[in-house]
Amino acid sequence: MSKAQRLLQIMLFMSYKKQFTAQEVADEFHISTRTVHRYILDLSEMGMPIYAEQGRYGGYTILSQKLLSPLWFTETETVAIFFAFQSLAYYQDLPFDTEITSVSQKLYHTLPKTAQAQINQLQDYIAFWNPKCTIKSPLLQDVVKHVLNQQTIKIHYASPSGNSVKHLHPIGVYAHDGLWYLPAYDMDKDKVLLYRLDRIREITEVLPAQQACMTLTEWFASQPIKKPTSLHVQLTPRGVRECLSTPYLEAFVIVNEDGSGYIDTIVDEDDIHFTMPLFFRLGANAHILAPPLLIELLCQQATHILQQYEKR
Repeated sequence: MSKAQRLLQIMLFMSYKKQFTAQEVADEFHISTRTVHRYILDLSEMGMPIYAEQGRYGGYTILSQKLLSPLWFTETETVAIFFAFQSLAYYQDLPFDTEITSVSQKLYHTLPKTAQAQINQLQDYIAFWNPKCTIKSPLLQDVVKHVLNQQTIKIHYASPSGNSVKHLHPIGVYAHDGLWYLPAYDMDKDKVLLYRLDRIREITEVLPAQQACMTLTEWFASQPIKKPTSLHVQLTPRGVRECLSTPYLEAFVIVNEDGSGYIDTIVDEDDIHFTMPLFFRLGANAHILAPPLLIELLCQQATHILQQYEKR
């Protein structure tokens, strides 16, 4: 039996036992305790979380994290994993940031030189580039833990309208454009609302687990249009390109043969405030025909900017 096979068997044995002595491993695999100590050192250097306790009644303990059976990846599959990791690089915070770094290092150092060179070359020539988001979400990992445990939380929340205390049952968390969001059932308002993780200042109380009202997948699929309103916009070719690169609007853009286009769909009136900054940025490349509320908001924004500079 090769050393690699023996190490694999010992690793699985240790993961199952959790606590053991060198003599127990030696008896199980019919090897000397000196060889066991050498194998344990090898496994520790490979990243296995083994804690050694000295003394007459000492031994070894596998730390609380569970180990999974090894998976064997081809070089191409491993390179694909590193390529996927690149897409996470511009997030300021990740739920499992340390683990991703650890996985990357372990995978990289187990690869042959040819695969390492391919990964280095990928990083030099191919990238998921986005501006690094500078807004931190320091409570992201804590919130994820409470979501997974289906716990209710009380938080201090800083919104544009002021600070408030929220009593929430989280549904899940998701990332969009560098920011993390938390859809949650607001216990006081008796409805599901959306919160930004970076605006949570403190988790003041954690209450026992409750039955989940819905999953994140169910929440994504159940976004009804509560206040339907028509969104009708004529677009220049540049306006078409900008809207096609915006996930929220991409599906609604109709492109003409000359490159111009239009949007003619039904949206929720509550989303008009969200879309206004985009259309304001497009300026003359987007001619709004409906709804009147969007036209009014654009005019108000333009007036505020003119008033800011008219004294000059």
